[in-house]
Amino acid sequence: MSQKLVILSDKWGAKKGLWITSYLGYLQQYFDITYHDIQQLSNVDIVVPTSENIQRAFVEGGIETAVAHLTKKETEPAHYLGFGIGGTIAWKAGLKGLPMKSLYTISSTRIRPKLDWHQKLGLDHNLVAGFGRTMYTDQKVIDKVSLDLLKAVTQKPEVAKTYEIKIA
Repeated sequence: MSQKLVILSDKWGAKKGLWITSYLGYLQQYFDITYHDIQQLSNVDIVVPTSENIQRAFVEGGIETAVAHLTKKETEPAHYLGFGIGGTIAWKAGLKGLPMKSLYTISSTRIRPKLDWHQKLGLDHNLVAGFGRTMYTDQKVIDKVSLDLLKAVTQKPEVAKTYEIKIA
């Protein structure tokens, strides 16, 4: 029986999410996958879908709404993979008691603890230079994240991972 993996999209949801198929290609044979479009999860309704308007809708209540909906929908322990604000939603839901086996976030800029926080909790944290905010759409990152997640589940104890971008 495969383990459950819950994937939370980035702020664009399924609208600009063709890259997610690369992750699914790696992971669907090893996991029972549930995908959440975080725009739907948060009930955000953006008339003019610019990056700034979407970001504002999440910051002004969408994140909290999505956290509330996620904690109601997902009641069994699972592995979580979140992109951008999707990772922030998973993180905040975990803080509110969402049962997690592991959490893997990529470019979740609203999670801003200091590096020593990661070290104190024994979390694996990687700062990756040379990529923009949507680093998770790059095939090299897709390969690394997918393989890391598979290793974390199949070979060693689960750990939380966060990936951040460094803007020079």
